[in-house]
Amino acid sequence: MSHADRATLVAYWLGELDESQEAAIEEHYLGCAECSAQLAEVEALADGVRRAFAGGLIRAVVTPRFVEQLRSRGLRLREYRVPCPGSVNCSVAPEVDVLLSRLQVPLEGVERIDLIVGDRRFEDVAFDAASGEVVVAPSIAYIRTMPAYRNVMRLVAVEAGGERVLGEYTFHHSPHS
Repeated sequence: MSHADRATLVAYWLGELDESQEAAIEEHYLGCAECSAQLAEVEALADGVRRAFAGGLIRAVVTPRFVEQLRSRGLRLREYRVPCPGSVNCSVAPEVDVLLSRLQVPLEGVERIDLIVGDRRFEDVAFDAASGEVVVAPSIAYIRTMPAYRNVMRLVAVEAGGERVLGEYTFHHSPHS
């Protein structure tokens, strides 16, 4: 086997390869100093991202599978399920590790979704069509600094013929008292 490219090493680290691909990577990188060093870089980067996420410093759109991984690691989650369209009153207690907005949305036939928050657009966000939701994990550290405010998120399907709004979600945030 030739040297693995970084994308393959990331897929290996995430456990996304089938058994034969995984075995080939393991056989190669255990004997290859260059690939071992690249895998160590991937692991260090992932560890840094994990710490930043757990510290509430990163805003991300995640999959339901990722949420289950967080739960299995013992993180304390605060989840708000918001119907389509819908609104929710929300706050974050000090003991919460991860804040999740579970946006309920019809996803049949949708191939790409953009998330619009205020004037910011996040293109091609992660979603699992079978779940019927898009899961947003805002920066909990940032949310904790905010006074009472209203936040609107929109999900937009991006299709060959243009765009269509899938849903609009309003969050009425109050600081924890």
